[in-house]
Amino acid sequence: MQADYDSSANAISITIIDAPRAEQSDDVHPRAIVALAAGKPIEVQLLYPDMGISQPLAAVADRYDLDREALEAAAQSALAAPNRVVSVEVAAGLPA
Repeated sequence: MQADYDSSANAISITIIDAPRAEQSDDVHPRAIVALAAGKPIEVQLLYPDMGISQPLAAVADRYDLDREALEAAAQSALAAPNRVVSVEVAAGLPA
């Protein structure tokens, strides 16, 4: 997963899967847009992350059955290194 925080636009882009292009988008939350290819999420655009990341990313994770903690880790990493692409690899959790 890769993420990039554009401080000028005050937006985070989280790439879930490398794909040549998106075919459509889904406004999942007023501040979260998901790009889709073949009906599957490939990228999340998080607008105004300074207003919080948890609620919009939870909406994305719920709608598309994605790992909420991984999305939040990617977003937080992007915020920590603005205007640069960061890569985040989240391993599967241990069984409970």
